Formats: sequence, C-alpha cells, structure tokens
Amino acid sequence: MSHPFVGIVEPLDPKQPLKKFFNLSKLEDVRYARLPFSIRVLLEAAIRNCDEFLVKKGDVENILNWKVVQHKNVEVPFKPARVILQDFTGVPAVVDFAAMRDAVKKLGGDPEKINPICPADLVIDHSIQVDFNRRSDSLQKNQDLEFERNKERFEFLKWGSQAFKNMRIIPPGSGIIHQVNLEYLARVVMDQDGYYYPDSVVGTDSHTTMIDGLGVLGWGVGGIEAEAVMLGQPISMVLPEVVGYKLLGNPQPLVTSTDIVLTITKHLRQVGVVGKFVEFFGPGVAQLSIADRATIANMCPEYGATAAYFPVDDISIGYLIQTGRDKEKVMCTKKYLEAVGMLRDFKNSSQDPDFTQVVELDLHTVVPCCSGPKRPQDKVAVSDMKKDFETCLGAKQGFKGFQIAPDRHNTIVKFNFEGCDFKLAHGSVVIAAITSCTNTSNPSVMLGAGLLAKKAVEAGLTVKPYIKTSLSPGSGVVTYYLRESGVMSYLSQLGFDVVGYGCMTCIGNSGPLPESVVAAITQGDLVAVGVLSGNRNFEGRVHPNTRANYLASPPLVIAYAIAGTIRIDFEKEPLGINASGKKIFLKDIWPTRNEIQVVERQFVIPGMFKEVYQKIETVNESWNALDAPSDKLYTWNPKSTYIKSPPFFDGLTLALQTPKTIEDAYVLLSFGDSVTTDHISPAGNIARNSPAARYLMSRGLTPREFNSYGSRRGNDAVMARGTFANIRLVNKFIDRQGPQTVHFPSGETLDVFDAAERYKQAGHPLIVLAGKEYGAGSSRDWAAKGPFLLGVKAVLAESYERIHRSNLVGMGVIPLQYLPGEDAGSLGLTGRERYTIIIPEKLKPQMNIQIKLDTGKTFHAIMRFDTDVELTYFHNGGILNYMIRKMAS
Repeated sequence: MSHPFVGIVEPLDPKQPLKKFFNLSKLEDVRYARLPFSIRVLLEAAIRNCDEFLVKKGDVENILNWKVVQHKNVEVPFKPARVILQDFTGVPAVVDFAAMRDAVKKLGGDPEKINPICPADLVIDHSIQVDFNRRSDSLQKNQDLEFERNKERFEFLKWGSQAFKNMRIIPPGSGIIHQVNLEYLARVVMDQDGYYYPDSVVGTDSHTTMIDGLGVLGWGVGGIEAEAVMLGQPISMVLPEVVGYKLLGNPQPLVTSTDIVLTITKHLRQVGVVGKFVEFFGPGVAQLSIADRATIANMCPEYGATAAYFPVDDISIGYLIQTGRDKEKVMCTKKYLEAVGMLRDFKNSSQDPDFTQVVELDLHTVVPCCSGPKRPQDKVAVSDMKKDFETCLGAKQGFKGFQIAPDRHNTIVKFNFEGCDFKLAHGSVVIAAITSCTNTSNPSVMLGAGLLAKKAVEAGLTVKPYIKTSLSPGSGVVTYYLRESGVMSYLSQLGFDVVGYGCMTCIGNSGPLPESVVAAITQGDLVAVGVLSGNRNFEGRVHPNTRANYLASPPLVIAYAIAGTIRIDFEKEPLGINASGKKIFLKDIWPTRNEIQVVERQFVIPGMFKEVYQKIETVNESWNALDAPSDKLYTWNPKSTYIKSPPFFDGLTLALQTPKTIEDAYVLLSFGDSVTTDHISPAGNIARNSPAARYLMSRGLTPREFNSYGSRRGNDAVMARGTFANIRLVNKFIDRQGPQTVHFPSGETLDVFDAAERYKQAGHPLIVLAGKEYGAGSSRDWAAKGPFLLGVKAVLAESYERIHRSNLVGMGVIPLQYLPGEDAGSLGLTGRERYTIIIPEKLKPQMNIQIKLDTGKTFHAIMRFDTDVELTYFHNGGILNYMIRKMAS
C-alpha cells in the first residue's frame, strides 16, 4: 500500500524491520491539529483502507473538514482493528455463523467463506450466577453449577473456536470481558502487516466503551452488526459530533471515581449526547488514573453517547507497563503516538482541539452519591438518600415513584431466618453486591472497600445474615491484590466472599433470595432494595423482588449492607452499635484517599497481571476437558433447548425481494419513554407462568433447569417467547405492570407472545409505538430479533438509543421516528388504530414517509435508515441476508 502520508518509525530493536505508519500529523494542513483525537483515529482508519472500494473519493477531505460537514450526514467507513464478544451475545453470533454456513451451502457457495476476517475475542463472563454466597467454597460451587447448567453452550462455543479461524475464546472463570480487554487484550497501537496504526474495537456488549479510558476508540454495536464486521464489512457511520468534556480541579478526599461517573452520567443525559462522541480534556483529566477514566468511559451507554474517549497520555503509557505489557512494545507505542501527534498532554491547552460543544465539570464540586431507584441517570447525593427514598415511596408510579399509600410507609414484617427473628421494612437492603467491570476494575475503590471492611470489623460491626452479599471481581488480579494487601479476610467476615469472576448481579444473575425473605417482601408488598456497584438498575433487572436498586461505589455497598437499610442519614445516624454499646458512624471507618493510594502503590504491581494473564486460556480444567466436534458445519441437535438453527434464512434466495408497503398493521404494544432492551428482551429469570416456561416444560424441563433468558439466546423458540416478557413492562393498553397486551380482534388480554401468534396466524402485520429513548441499555441483538420473529415490521418512536436502532436495521425492522415536535399525544394516536406504512420505490437516508390510519388520518414520519449502506441492508432483508448473498455469489 502506497500513500503520500506514509512515514517511518524506527524500531527500538535494530533487528526488527522499520515500521510504516500513516503520518497524518505531517499534513501541511492546520485542520488536522484542530481535529478531536477521536476523529483522528477515524481518519487513520479511513486512510488505512484507502486502497479498498470502501473509501469514497473525498473521505479524507470530509474528515479533515469535520467541523464543516458534521451536520451533513457524511458517511465514514470505519473498519475496527478488533471485535470482542461475551457469551450472552457471542452464542447467538456463533449460532448465526453456523446457520449462515448452511445457507451459503444451500445457495451453492463455499460455506467456509463464512469466517471471521477481523480478529475476534469471546470472553465467557455472563453465565455464572450467585447461587452460593457467604461461604469459603462459594466460588467453586458457583463455577461447578455454571458448567452443569451451560455444558452444551460451552461445547458449542468450543466448537466455534475450532471451526472458525481468527476467533479466540477466553474460558469462564477468567474475568469480565471489558476488564480483560483493559488489562490484557488491548494493544493501544496495532503492529501488523508492517504498519503501526491505532487500536480500535467494537463489541457486542454496550459497555465496550470502557476501553476508551485507555485511549482505544471503541463502542458497542448490535450482535448482528458485529457479525458483519467480523466478516469484513465496515461500519458505515455518520461522521459524529464531538462534545468536549472539560475536567477541572481535584476531587475531594472522600469522593470516589464512582461518584464522579454518576455525576457525569446525570450531566451528560441533561446535555443530550445520543449518537455523539464525548472526548475528555482539561487539566482535571491528569488527576484521574486509567481505572478512573475507564469507569467514566464504561458508563457511556448510560449517558447515551457512542464513545467516551480519553486520548492516550503518559499515564496511559504507565498503565501499560503497570499491567505487565512488554516494555519494548510499550516504548514503540509511545514513539509512534508522538510521531503522529496523538500523544496528549492534558495540561497543555494549546493541544485542545475544536469541539462541537464544550461542557465543564469542576471535580471539586462532586459529592458522594448513588443513582436510583430505577435508572442510572437519577443521581442522588448520599446526604439526600433517606429523604429521596421516602419521597419516592409515596410518589406516583414512575422512574422516581412507587405509589405506596401513606399509611403503609412504615409497614414492618417479621420473619425468621436460620432460627433467628428479623424485621423487614420499605427500604430494607436484601442484596448488596460488589460487582461489575465498572467498579471492580478500579483498585482505588476496591481497596477502599477492603480498608472500610477492615475498619468496620475492627469496630465490631457486622452485616445481617439474610442480606445477600457478594463480591464478583472483573479479573483474578483483583483477588490477588485484595489478598496480598491483607483486606480479603475482612471482606469475607462481612459476607463479601468471592462468588465468581463474571458479571453476575449486574446483569441480573443474582441468584435466589432466601425463601423467608421473599415471603416477607411479598406479605408486606415491600419496596426492598438492592445496592450494587454496577452500571444499570433498570426495573426487573437486578432481581424480581428488589423494586428499588441503587448504583453505588464498593465502599458504599458495604456501608449500606452494614446499615441494613437505605433509609439512613450517615451524617446523623450511626451505621451500627458495637458489642460495647458504642455508636459507629460512617465517617469513623471511611478510608482517606491517601490511605488507599499508599496501599495501591505497594500492592498493585506488574507481576500480578503477568502471573494471572499468562495462564488465562488454559487455567480452567473444566473447559479444557470439554469435548467439542471438529466438523466445519455444525450438526444441530433437534432435542436441544439451548442451541437451535434459527429460521432467519428460511426460504432465502439469491434474488432480492422488493420491500413492500406495510398494510393495515395492528399495534402490538404502546409504550412511554425509556423502554430498555431489558424490557424488550430480559436476560434474567424465566418466570414459571411465562410462554417460555410453558415451552421448556413441554420439552421435559423442570423450573430448576430453566436457567436464564440470557443463557438461552442460542434458541429462537425460547427467545421469541421471552420477547417483551419483563415483569415490569408498562404497556399503555394494560392498567398494570406485566408482559401482556390486548389482542384487538378478540378483545382478549393475552401474554405478548400469544397475542403475536394470533396475529401471525391471521396474517396481520404488527408495529410497536414508543416514546423517547426506545431501546436504551444493553446491546442485545435479541431485542431486535425477538420482535422480528413476533411479526413486528416497524417501530414508531420519538427517539432511539443508537445500538438498538442499528439492531432493528440489521434485522430488517423499520425504525420510524415522529417528526420534530410530534408524538403519539399530539397526533391523537391511541394505538387501537390500524396503520398502513407507505414504502416508496426509491428510498434515501432519513426520508419522510407517509402513514395512513384506518380512521382516515394521515401523517408523516422519518424512516431512520441513516446511510446508504443501511438502505442496502434493508433491501436485502437485513445485514446477515446481505452477507449470505455476497458470500454465495
């Protein structure tokens, strides 16, 4: 590849060949120096692909003119360097690949063409559950049960790692995908094919953005889109706006990175950054460790941005050395970044780029806080938590309300647990989980939790035995430094034993609560509480019996566990009273930032990372013992309830089918704002009275064998029945929460799947009506695949979260958006009408189309195919159909 921008970096090792790179910084053009660093990575990727048909003439010029053309829907073909997947999204991806091989063979093509071209790493981290806790063998027992439940899925994934080239599996028990990426997989600079170029990644988990904290541009995409990327397709994205987020000042001594990220999350939700990049700059960034930055970047989906980028600086380089990366390679990385003008000095304001918009935060103004009770963006200062919860109790049902009658606010239910009597009330904590890559990746908050536990135990404080406590680190490194620093034993004494290396409580794999606790909650209709150091607290996600869930830093998780209630004012009320009768306040045991930093410098060392990661792919003996088939085509087992060939490609022909007008569609469901992918396709428990449960029981399974929706994403029969099955679903056609809807031809109220089946059998197409932020949350592809299988042809919403809109496009479901200033209310839509959606012969991105109602009313909506490439996918019936036709021909 030749190009006028190519330069040379001399290697540190004289035996190695000279490395070429795209020397964009040497452009005699001041525009490059004004570009945000995140846009520079896009430009590097465009130049790197300059000899391929993917890059149109003028792409480089467009990107250099970023400030001018960013509002003109300019397409950029972005080819990431890597793809990462976790098992909940990885299993359906491998299922699709196996089915695509079958389809290509049927169409006369070579099935082995269906193979990842872009390197992919799949980390198994979503399958383990908190079945056992508060015992020294919890980890082993949970891992054993994980293998017992998921043996078939794991054998299938092992088959995939052998059948497909360029796909590596990181076995269960290794850690959480994003932390493993941060500590081990990320390169920062790629060294391939004789070139240096910036590392970049897309992943099938929305929190892929965590890697932006290390200066690797990455974000979550739908599983369907990721499959296309793995097969060599670029991501065709509209050149984004970039919001500059300026950090100033120093955090106060008692503030954690969790407090900072919850503050930023609320702020950026208010600013409005959906579909935009956020890039951090300013002298305050230099005060943040890479773990702090990664925590902020991790929660990017919670504030709605595409990416939350921290350019590489000397602290990033130091982190690579601290985590055991090869020092010579790290020095080459630094030399390359200096050569291309991409090594950032946050204290040097002359390096500050131009941004679409600039917002600021003085870190000194951040106070300790939590978020909840139902959304990550609903930040509450710790000092206000008691008052806020009590206000929520009586407030109208909604994001900040439970509508509990005033005379029931002080309800108390007595119960017995393991021979002792206890009481539960509204606000009682029943789950306290130190969990999730968001916080367990950060040594400062984890060691802070450990030091707080030590002081609490020494002060004579305990945690009530019925509270489900757990510690699920993001990698083995965390356990290593907690043990070496001497705090692990104190965490265990408070009930925070290591229960597994995976996402666990954060994704709803929280396991069962004690039966007597559930009975007490049910008897008193109590608003019980979960407190977790995770990133999401949507309704019905953490546990069916915790109606209020708060995100908090790991030290605060322990504090609320000791208190046993969220209804406490830490400044005025003691955490507890010890055996001597002394009142112990939170301020008495809270570790200072200096205390934490001393321990961190001593015990978080490169040797730990090297020791843990050098054996990561071979350490799990159960995985090593799995016997997987070696055939290139998968042999489907018709009796399997986990792995099933999906019907997506049934009847697929090489010839394209012209998209047709959708005539007289019924509305399956009508929603308000903030319907999440958890509402659309839950990951957690399969309720015993659900359509999915009835299907599994018909296959001979008992409720104990149901596992979770997330674990069964390789079986479309389960997942279609699990679509819109969240117990907290609020459908305007029904006067209560629950996964039901009205079947209008009969007037009956039915489970959503059963209603959809009735419509399908009668040949009626379906649509969904929604408000703002439709599809917020996880990147799960089943939130699009499920509605597709139910017969949903289109969604009409006020706005979409980015990844979910992309997934709808990938499945051929039309994302329609109301015109600005319009919504269902202003148009007088009840959802009981029938809708005809006119699809013109000639389509263009974001065009207005006409919708006719059976009432005679007509209005227009925006068809949210944002690029020409997305229209190509639509004409093919989705991304995967397009790829099959491409490979077969």
